[in-house]
Amino acid sequence: MNSCLYECRVMHHRLAPKVHHFRYRIFMFALDLDEIDAVAARIPFFSRNRANLYAFRDRDHLTLPGRETTSVKDQVIGWLAAQGIEFPAGGRMLLVTLPRVLGHVFNPVSFYFCSDAEGRPLYAIAEVGNTYGELKPYLIDERAGDGQFRRLTPKHFYVSPFFDLNLAFEFKLRVPDERLDIHIDDRDGSDRVLLTSLTGRREPLTAARLAWFTLKYPLITLKVIGLIHAHAALLWLKRIPWHRKEANASLQRGVLRPHASISRTAS
Repeated sequence: MNSCLYECRVMHHRLAPKVHHFRYRIFMFALDLDEIDAVAARIPFFSRNRANLYAFRDRDHLTLPGRETTSVKDQVIGWLAAQGIEFPAGGRMLLVTLPRVLGHVFNPVSFYFCSDAEGRPLYAIAEVGNTYGELKPYLIDERAGDGQFRRLTPKHFYVSPFFDLNLAFEFKLRVPDERLDIHIDDRDGSDRVLLTSLTGRREPLTAARLAWFTLKYPLITLKVIGLIHAHAALLWLKRIPWHRKEANASLQRGVLRPHASISRTAS
């Protein structure tokens, strides 16, 4: 079985306009999208599309308008087709994410790692989310070595009020194995203004290990969103300039589930 857990360290290091640094520990699920039902069948407190302590709901991820009832794998295949990419028959997708915890879900970013039927890496997708419930997928398909992908791409998504939307994301990631190694930098031209990393160690996805992580990292999704708001308050106290979401609708493009603050034509 390809599905597993990763015990992770998250690091954020802001370089401009003022330095701000923090790190924290979490755990994440790495779910083979063809195995989710099998995982749910053997772990009593993990379910798919129904309430549980941990619940994976397909609709919490990439959802194309008019196709809300299909599986997340089918959604991703449809999105890839819209980018001109045909997903191969028998291909696999590994999704690194957090499921719902006691009904609550929040993922600043999830990652799909796509491979062919023989297990050869093809490309990755970063599914970035914000506190408005919006999602934006970014295709990462530039090879940077064996099992590594990278891409520099315009951001065009409202993630933090303390950064201008006219920035770029630089994704650098390695296909997960015994280690998880993901880096995302925010760039303003040639300057890096925010460094973010997600690194971790593979652990088995068993009932016993999930129970241990539940005790070690309780209410993990609430912890993540709580830290986001706490550090936003610290940035505000540092008098870092902030930007209203509705002030930059033209720079919010390719957004799924667009909030009322931007017009659908901006998507």
